[in-house]
Amino acid sequence: MGRKTFRKIAPDDKHDRDAAERWFLSRGMPAVLTPRARWSHVVPRSAPALASYATVMVALLIVYFLIGTSEIYIDGAPSPVERIVLTVIVLAVPVAAVVGRRVSSLQSRRAQTIVAIAAMAVAATSAVIQGGSSHLLSAAAVVLVILALTASGAGAVLAWAMQLTMNQIAAMGALFVRALPVLLLTVVFYFNTYVWLMASVISRSRLWLAVLILLTVTVAFIVSGTVARIRPTLTGVSLTDDDAGRLTGTPFATMADRPTTRSLTRSERFNVVLLLAAAQITHLMMVAICTAAIYFALGLVLLSPAVLARWTANGSPDGTILGMTIPVPQALIHMTLLLIALTFMYVSARSVTDDEFKSRFLDPLIADLRATLVARNRYRPQGG
Repeated sequence: MGRKTFRKIAPDDKHDRDAAERWFLSRGMPAVLTPRARWSHVVPRSAPALASYATVMVALLIVYFLIGTSEIYIDGAPSPVERIVLTVIVLAVPVAAVVGRRVSSLQSRRAQTIVAIAAMAVAATSAVIQGGSSHLLSAAAVVLVILALTASGAGAVLAWAMQLTMNQIAAMGALFVRALPVLLLTVVFYFNTYVWLMASVISRSRLWLAVLILLTVTVAFIVSGTVARIRPTLTGVSLTDDDAGRLTGTPFATMADRPTTRSLTRSERFNVVLLLAAAQITHLMMVAICTAAIYFALGLVLLSPAVLARWTANGSPDGTILGMTIPVPQALIHMTLLLIALTFMYVSARSVTDDEFKSRFLDPLIADLRATLVARNRYRPQGG
Protein backbone atom coordinates (compact mmCIF):
# COMPACT_ATOMS: atom_id res chain seq x y z
CA MET A 1 0.00 0.00 0.00
CA GLY A 2 1.42 3.35 -1.02
CA ARG A 3 2.28 6.16 1.32
CA LYS A 4 -0.61 8.52 2.08
CA THR A 5 -0.45 11.99 0.55
CA PHE A 6 -2.85 14.82 1.32
CA ARG A 7 -3.95 17.98 -0.39
CA LYS A 8 -1.79 20.90 0.65
CA ILE A 9 -3.61 23.90 2.03
CA ALA A 10 -2.15 27.38 1.94
CA PRO A 11 -1.53 29.25 5.22
CA ASP A 12 -4.49 31.54 4.60
CA ASP A 13 -6.69 28.43 4.30
CA LYS A 14 -5.81 27.28 7.82
CA HIS A 15 -9.29 28.09 9.08
CA ASP A 16 -10.85 26.00 6.28
CA ARG A 17 -8.47 23.13 7.02
CA ASP A 18 -9.33 23.26 10.72
CA ALA A 19 -13.04 23.27 9.91
CA ALA A 20 -12.61 20.31 7.56
CA GLU A 21 -10.68 18.33 10.18
CA ARG A 22 -13.29 19.08 12.82
CA TRP A 23 -16.01 17.95 10.45
CA PHE A 24 -14.41 14.56 9.83
CA LEU A 25 -13.68 14.05 13.52
CA SER A 26 -17.24 14.95 14.52
CA ARG A 27 -18.49 12.28 12.11
CA GLY A 28 -16.16 9.62 13.49
CA MET A 29 -13.82 9.45 10.46
CA PRO A 30 -10.32 10.19 11.82
CA ALA A 31 -8.71 7.81 9.30
CA VAL A 32 -9.16 10.46 6.59
CA LEU A 33 -6.76 12.83 8.38
CA THR A 34 -2.99 12.74 8.55
CA PRO A 35 -1.34 11.50 11.77
CA ARG A 36 -0.18 15.06 12.41
CA ALA A 37 -3.76 16.35 12.13
CA ARG A 38 -4.98 13.66 14.54
CA TRP A 39 -2.34 14.71 17.09
CA SER A 40 -3.02 18.44 16.80
CA HIS A 41 -5.07 20.19 19.50
CA VAL A 42 -5.21 16.97 21.50
CA VAL A 43 -5.87 18.71 24.83
CA PRO A 44 -8.89 20.81 23.77
CA ARG A 45 -10.28 17.89 21.75
CA SER A 46 -10.08 15.76 24.91
CA ALA A 47 -12.10 18.30 26.89
CA PRO A 48 -15.49 16.49 26.63
CA ALA A 49 -14.07 13.18 27.87
CA LEU A 50 -12.02 14.89 30.58
CA ALA A 51 -15.05 16.88 31.74
CA SER A 52 -17.12 13.68 31.92
CA TYR A 53 -14.41 11.94 33.91
CA ALA A 54 -14.15 14.89 36.30
CA THR A 55 -17.92 14.77 36.81
CA VAL A 56 -17.74 11.11 37.83
CA MET A 57 -14.85 11.89 40.20
CA VAL A 58 -16.88 14.67 41.82
CA ALA A 59 -19.79 12.24 42.29
CA LEU A 60 -17.46 9.77 44.01
CA LEU A 61 -16.13 12.61 46.15
CA ILE A 62 -19.67 13.48 47.26
CA VAL A 63 -20.22 9.84 48.23
CA TYR A 64 -16.94 9.89 50.14
CA PHE A 65 -18.01 12.99 52.10
CA LEU A 66 -21.43 11.46 52.87
CA ILE A 67 -20.32 8.05 54.21
CA GLY A 68 -16.60 8.61 54.88
CA THR A 69 -15.41 5.84 52.53
CA SER A 70 -15.34 4.91 48.87
CA GLU A 71 -16.88 1.47 49.59
CA ILE A 72 -20.67 1.29 49.67
CA TYR A 73 -22.53 -1.35 51.64
CA ILE A 74 -26.28 -1.08 52.20
CA ASP A 75 -27.87 -3.80 54.32
CA GLY A 76 -31.66 -3.85 54.29
CA ALA A 77 -33.73 -0.71 53.84
CA PRO A 78 -31.43 2.24 52.98
CA SER A 79 -31.20 5.16 55.38
CA PRO A 80 -31.82 8.75 54.16
CA VAL A 81 -28.08 9.27 53.64
CA GLU A 82 -27.81 5.98 51.77
CA ARG A 83 -30.71 7.01 49.55
CA ILE A 84 -28.81 10.17 48.64
CA VAL A 85 -25.72 8.07 47.91
CA LEU A 86 -27.70 5.76 45.61
CA THR A 87 -29.19 8.77 43.84
CA VAL A 88 -25.74 10.27 43.27
CA ILE A 89 -24.42 6.98 41.91
CA VAL A 90 -27.39 6.51 39.55
CA LEU A 91 -27.16 10.07 38.22
CA ALA A 92 -23.36 10.18 37.90
CA VAL A 93 -23.09 8.63 34.43
CA PRO A 94 -26.08 10.45 32.84
CA VAL A 95 -24.89 13.79 34.22
CA ALA A 96 -21.36 13.06 33.01
CA ALA A 97 -22.71 12.32 29.53
CA VAL A 98 -24.67 15.59 29.49
CA VAL A 99 -21.62 17.55 30.68
CA GLY A 100 -19.46 15.96 27.99
CA ARG A 101 -22.03 16.80 25.34
CA ARG A 102 -22.24 20.44 26.45
CA VAL A 103 -18.46 20.78 26.42
CA SER A 104 -18.28 19.23 22.94
CA SER A 105 -20.58 21.99 21.68
CA LEU A 106 -18.00 24.65 22.54
CA GLN A 107 -16.55 26.11 19.36
CA SER A 108 -13.56 27.93 20.85
CA ARG A 109 -10.33 25.95 21.18
CA ARG A 110 -9.32 28.27 24.01
CA ALA A 111 -12.50 27.56 25.96
CA GLN A 112 -12.06 23.82 25.44
CA THR A 113 -8.45 24.04 26.64
CA ILE A 114 -9.52 25.87 29.81
CA VAL A 115 -12.22 23.26 30.46
CA ALA A 116 -9.74 20.41 29.89
CA ILE A 117 -7.17 21.85 32.31
CA ALA A 118 -9.85 22.57 34.92
CA ALA A 119 -11.22 19.03 34.56
CA MET A 120 -7.77 17.50 35.10
CA ALA A 121 -7.30 19.65 38.19
CA VAL A 122 -10.70 18.66 39.61
CA ALA A 123 -10.05 14.96 38.93
CA ALA A 124 -6.62 15.13 40.58
CA THR A 125 -7.97 16.97 43.64
CA SER A 126 -10.83 14.49 44.06
CA ALA A 127 -8.43 11.55 43.76
CA VAL A 128 -6.04 12.95 46.39
CA ILE A 129 -8.85 13.63 48.88
CA GLN A 130 -10.26 10.11 48.49
CA GLY A 131 -7.10 8.05 48.54
CA GLY A 132 -3.88 10.04 48.40
CA SER A 133 -1.06 9.32 45.97
CA SER A 134 -2.33 5.88 44.89
CA HIS A 135 -5.63 7.32 43.67
CA LEU A 136 -3.76 10.22 42.06
CA LEU A 137 -1.69 7.79 39.99
CA SER A 138 -4.89 6.05 38.88
CA ALA A 139 -6.43 9.37 37.88
CA ALA A 140 -3.28 10.32 35.97
CA ALA A 141 -3.40 7.00 34.12
CA VAL A 142 -7.02 7.62 33.10
CA VAL A 143 -6.13 11.11 31.83
CA LEU A 144 -3.23 9.72 29.77
CA VAL A 145 -5.49 7.05 28.27
CA ILE A 146 -8.04 9.72 27.30
CA LEU A 147 -5.33 11.83 25.65
CA ALA A 148 -3.92 8.80 23.82
CA LEU A 149 -7.34 7.73 22.54
CA THR A 150 -8.01 11.27 21.32
CA ALA A 151 -4.65 11.50 19.57
CA SER A 152 -5.05 8.12 17.87
CA GLY A 153 -8.49 9.03 16.52
CA ALA A 154 -10.28 6.39 18.57
CA GLY A 155 -11.71 9.16 20.72
CA ALA A 156 -13.50 10.60 17.69
CA VAL A 157 -15.20 7.28 17.03
CA LEU A 158 -16.13 6.91 20.70
CA ALA A 159 -17.46 10.49 20.78
CA TRP A 160 -19.56 9.81 17.68
CA ALA A 161 -20.92 6.62 19.27
CA MET A 162 -21.73 8.56 22.45
CA GLN A 163 -23.55 11.20 20.41
CA LEU A 164 -25.55 8.47 18.70
CA THR A 165 -26.35 6.90 22.09
CA MET A 166 -27.64 10.22 23.39
CA ASN A 167 -29.87 10.51 20.31
CA GLN A 168 -31.17 6.99 20.94
CA ILE A 169 -31.96 7.89 24.55
CA ALA A 170 -33.86 10.94 23.33
CA ALA A 171 -35.99 8.55 21.24
CA MET A 172 -36.55 6.22 24.19
CA GLY A 173 -40.31 6.11 23.61
CA ALA A 174 -39.87 4.59 20.16
CA LEU A 175 -37.33 2.14 21.54
CA PHE A 176 -39.79 0.97 24.19
CA VAL A 177 -42.38 0.36 21.47
CA ARG A 178 -39.86 -1.72 19.50
CA ALA A 179 -39.05 -3.64 22.69
CA LEU A 180 -42.63 -4.73 23.33
CA PRO A 181 -42.68 -7.63 20.80
CA VAL A 182 -39.48 -8.94 22.37
CA LEU A 183 -41.21 -9.15 25.75
CA LEU A 184 -43.49 -11.87 24.40
CA LEU A 185 -40.46 -13.94 23.43
CA THR A 186 -38.55 -13.54 26.71
CA VAL A 187 -41.49 -13.98 29.09
CA VAL A 188 -41.04 -17.78 29.07
CA PHE A 189 -37.37 -17.37 29.92
CA TYR A 190 -38.14 -14.90 32.71
CA PHE A 191 -40.81 -16.97 34.48
CA ASN A 192 -38.66 -20.08 34.71
CA THR A 193 -37.72 -21.37 38.16
CA TYR A 194 -34.62 -23.19 36.94
CA VAL A 195 -33.27 -20.05 35.28
CA TRP A 196 -33.79 -18.08 38.47
CA LEU A 197 -32.03 -20.81 40.45
CA MET A 198 -29.04 -20.66 38.09
CA ALA A 199 -29.00 -16.86 38.28
CA SER A 200 -28.94 -17.09 42.07
CA VAL A 201 -26.04 -19.55 42.43
CA ILE A 202 -23.83 -18.64 39.47
CA SER A 203 -20.76 -16.56 40.28
CA ARG A 204 -20.42 -13.08 38.78
CA SER A 205 -17.24 -14.05 36.91
CA ARG A 206 -18.94 -17.02 35.21
CA LEU A 207 -21.94 -14.86 34.40
CA TRP A 208 -19.78 -12.18 32.76
CA LEU A 209 -17.99 -14.89 30.76
CA ALA A 210 -21.31 -16.23 29.47
CA VAL A 211 -22.54 -12.72 28.62
CA LEU A 212 -19.23 -11.94 26.89
CA ILE A 213 -19.54 -15.07 24.72
CA LEU A 214 -23.09 -14.16 23.69
CA LEU A 215 -22.14 -10.55 22.91
CA THR A 216 -19.02 -11.59 20.97
CA VAL A 217 -21.00 -13.95 18.74
CA THR A 218 -23.62 -11.27 18.12
CA VAL A 219 -21.11 -8.51 17.36
CA ALA A 220 -19.28 -10.83 14.93
CA PHE A 221 -22.62 -11.48 13.20
CA ILE A 222 -23.34 -7.74 12.92
CA VAL A 223 -19.86 -6.93 11.59
CA SER A 224 -19.99 -9.67 8.95
CA GLY A 225 -23.41 -8.48 7.81
CA THR A 226 -22.17 -4.89 7.72
CA VAL A 227 -19.19 -5.77 5.54
CA ALA A 228 -21.43 -7.60 3.08
CA ARG A 229 -23.92 -4.72 2.95
CA ILE A 230 -21.45 -1.89 2.31
CA ARG A 231 -18.91 -3.75 0.16
CA PRO A 232 -20.00 -1.75 -2.94
CA THR A 233 -19.49 1.48 -0.99
CA LEU A 234 -16.00 0.42 0.07
CA THR A 235 -14.92 -0.15 -3.53
CA GLY A 236 -15.97 3.27 -4.75
CA VAL A 237 -18.45 6.11 -4.32
CA SER A 238 -19.99 8.12 -7.15
CA LEU A 239 -21.59 11.48 -6.52
CA THR A 240 -25.40 11.76 -6.50
CA ASP A 241 -27.68 14.77 -6.10
CA ASP A 242 -28.58 13.66 -2.58
CA ASP A 243 -24.90 13.47 -1.60
CA ALA A 244 -24.28 16.99 -2.87
CA GLY A 245 -27.26 18.23 -0.89
CA ARG A 246 -25.97 16.63 2.30
CA LEU A 247 -22.71 18.56 1.95
CA THR A 248 -24.45 21.93 1.77
CA GLY A 249 -23.14 24.20 4.51
CA THR A 250 -20.04 22.06 5.12
CA PRO A 251 -16.41 23.00 4.36
CA PHE A 252 -16.64 20.79 1.24
CA ALA A 253 -19.72 22.35 -0.36
CA THR A 254 -17.68 24.55 -2.75
CA MET A 255 -14.93 22.03 -3.46
CA ALA A 256 -14.91 20.57 -6.96
CA ASP A 257 -15.39 16.85 -7.50
CA ARG A 258 -12.33 15.09 -8.92
CA PRO A 259 -12.67 13.15 -12.18
CA THR A 260 -11.15 10.12 -10.50
CA THR A 261 -10.90 9.22 -6.84
CA ARG A 262 -8.44 7.22 -4.81
CA SER A 263 -9.64 3.94 -3.37
CA LEU A 264 -10.11 3.79 0.38
CA THR A 265 -7.06 2.82 2.40
CA ARG A 266 -7.18 -0.15 4.74
CA SER A 267 -7.57 2.11 7.79
CA GLU A 268 -10.38 4.05 6.10
CA ARG A 269 -12.23 0.83 5.21
CA PHE A 270 -11.86 -0.31 8.81
CA ASN A 271 -13.13 3.08 10.00
CA VAL A 272 -16.21 2.85 7.75
CA VAL A 273 -17.08 -0.68 8.90
CA LEU A 274 -16.50 0.30 12.52
CA LEU A 275 -18.83 3.30 12.24
CA LEU A 276 -21.70 1.42 10.66
CA ALA A 277 -21.34 -1.58 12.98
CA ALA A 278 -21.11 0.69 16.05
CA ALA A 279 -24.29 2.49 15.00
CA GLN A 280 -26.23 -0.76 14.70
CA ILE A 281 -24.80 -2.16 17.94
CA THR A 282 -25.72 1.03 19.80
CA HIS A 283 -29.27 1.07 18.48
CA LEU A 284 -29.94 -2.63 19.08
CA MET A 285 -28.29 -2.57 22.50
CA MET A 286 -30.57 0.27 23.56
CA VAL A 287 -33.59 -1.85 22.57
CA ALA A 288 -32.16 -4.74 24.63
CA ILE A 289 -31.54 -2.49 27.63
CA CYS A 290 -35.10 -1.12 27.41
CA THR A 291 -36.47 -4.68 27.42
CA ALA A 292 -34.30 -5.69 30.39
CA ALA A 293 -35.29 -2.51 32.24
CA ILE A 294 -38.96 -3.48 31.98
CA TYR A 295 -38.22 -6.89 33.46
CA PHE A 296 -36.00 -5.37 36.15
CA ALA A 297 -38.85 -3.13 37.27
CA LEU A 298 -41.22 -6.10 37.12
CA GLY A 299 -38.84 -8.10 39.32
CA LEU A 300 -38.77 -5.35 41.94
CA VAL A 301 -42.56 -5.64 42.13
CA LEU A 302 -42.93 -9.44 42.02
CA LEU A 303 -39.98 -10.62 44.09
CA SER A 304 -41.45 -10.68 47.57
CA PRO A 305 -39.38 -12.56 50.18
CA ALA A 306 -41.58 -15.65 49.75
CA VAL A 307 -41.32 -15.67 45.94
CA LEU A 308 -37.58 -15.00 46.08
CA ALA A 309 -37.10 -17.91 48.48
CA ARG A 310 -39.03 -20.31 46.22
CA TRP A 311 -37.49 -19.21 42.91
CA THR A 312 -33.89 -19.01 44.11
CA ALA A 313 -33.79 -21.63 46.92
CA ASN A 314 -33.37 -18.94 49.61
CA GLY A 315 -31.06 -16.76 47.54
CA SER A 316 -29.58 -13.53 48.89
CA PRO A 317 -31.94 -10.53 49.05
CA ASP A 318 -28.93 -8.23 48.50
CA GLY A 319 -26.78 -7.82 45.41
CA THR A 320 -23.57 -6.12 44.31
CA ILE A 321 -23.00 -3.65 41.49
CA LEU A 322 -19.50 -2.26 40.86
CA GLY A 323 -18.47 -3.38 44.34
CA MET A 324 -21.48 -1.71 45.98
CA THR A 325 -23.87 -3.80 48.06
CA ILE A 326 -27.47 -2.72 47.49
CA PRO A 327 -30.87 -4.10 48.64
CA VAL A 328 -31.70 -5.68 45.26
CA PRO A 329 -31.65 -9.50 44.90
CA GLN A 330 -28.48 -10.79 43.28
CA ALA A 331 -30.58 -13.14 41.15
CA LEU A 332 -32.51 -10.19 39.70
CA ILE A 333 -29.27 -8.42 38.76
CA HIS A 334 -27.97 -11.57 37.05
CA MET A 335 -31.27 -12.14 35.25
CA THR A 336 -31.18 -8.58 33.95
CA LEU A 337 -27.69 -9.06 32.51
CA LEU A 338 -28.71 -12.33 30.86
CA LEU A 339 -31.83 -10.72 29.38
CA ILE A 340 -29.75 -7.89 27.90
CA ALA A 341 -27.44 -10.38 26.16
CA LEU A 342 -30.21 -12.68 24.92
CA THR A 343 -32.43 -9.83 23.73
CA PHE A 344 -29.47 -8.23 21.97
CA MET A 345 -28.89 -11.51 20.10
CA TYR A 346 -32.55 -11.79 19.11
CA VAL A 347 -33.04 -8.22 17.85
CA SER A 348 -29.70 -8.38 16.00
CA ALA A 349 -30.78 -11.51 14.12
CA ARG A 350 -34.20 -10.02 13.46
CA SER A 351 -32.72 -6.78 12.09
CA VAL A 352 -31.35 -8.66 9.06
CA THR A 353 -34.89 -9.20 7.71
CA ASP A 354 -36.58 -6.20 9.34
CA ASP A 355 -37.51 -3.83 6.50
CA GLU A 356 -38.60 -1.10 8.93
CA PHE A 357 -35.20 -1.16 10.65
CA LYS A 358 -33.47 -0.88 7.28
CA SER A 359 -35.64 1.93 5.92
CA ARG A 360 -35.80 4.02 9.10
CA PHE A 361 -32.32 3.53 10.51
CA LEU A 362 -29.82 1.67 8.35
CA ASP A 363 -30.48 3.17 4.90
CA PRO A 364 -30.31 6.82 6.11
CA LEU A 365 -27.12 5.96 7.98
CA ILE A 366 -25.52 4.50 4.84
CA ALA A 367 -26.62 7.53 2.81
CA ASP A 368 -25.04 9.82 5.39
CA LEU A 369 -21.87 7.74 5.27
CA ARG A 370 -21.80 8.02 1.47
CA ALA A 371 -21.85 11.81 1.78
CA THR A 372 -18.91 11.62 4.18
CA LEU A 373 -16.95 9.58 1.66
CA VAL A 374 -17.80 12.08 -1.08
CA ALA A 375 -16.38 14.81 1.16
CA ARG A 376 -13.30 12.63 1.66
CA ASN A 377 -12.86 12.36 -2.12
CA ARG A 378 -12.98 16.14 -2.42
CA TYR A 379 -10.56 16.58 0.47
CA ARG A 380 -7.99 13.96 -0.56
CA PRO A 381 -5.68 14.14 -3.60
CA GLN A 382 -5.71 11.74 -6.51
CA GLY A 383 -2.09 10.74 -6.44
CA GLY A 384 -0.05 8.88 -3.84
